[in-house]
Amino acid sequence: MKVSEILQVKGNILYTISPDQPLSEAADTMAEKDIGSLVVMEYGDLVGMLTFREVLKALHDNGGSVGAGTVRKHMEDHPITVTADTEVNEVRRIMLEKHARYLPVMNAKTILGVISFYDVARAVLEAQSFENRMLKAYIRDWPAEEDEFAAANQR
Repeated sequence: MKVSEILQVKGNILYTISPDQPLSEAADTMAEKDIGSLVVMEYGDLVGMLTFREVLKALHDNGGSVGAGTVRKHMEDHPITVTADTEVNEVRRIMLEKHARYLPVMNAKTILGVISFYDVARAVLEAQSFENRMLKAYIRDWPAEEDEFAAANQR
């Protein structure tokens, strides 16, 4: 399974923010939209990612307030990216090794979407569930031993 298949199921909604917007606006957007990340775009290019991890760190650093800083001050400015052709097992490895919960999906300099740890887990579970159903159907339709024995004795 490839990242492109996850994006097809997920849809193409992409939430972005400018690096010069206040962190408080970003936190409000994330809360209102019930999302865990924002893609930080400047002049049409991906310049960073802001996730709930960075917002929580800002809350901690500012004694419970997000403070007056901008998104640029708190964002991850070198996010790990994948392509639509990246295999899901490679994405799982990257996410686990790099502790990345959100990965932008890129085609050269064009952002195609963002996949989350949840998206990957759901896709893997659905694929395994489908395979499990197919195996059970195959086993259920397996010829009974008596039928094989009777067929062999009629020859």
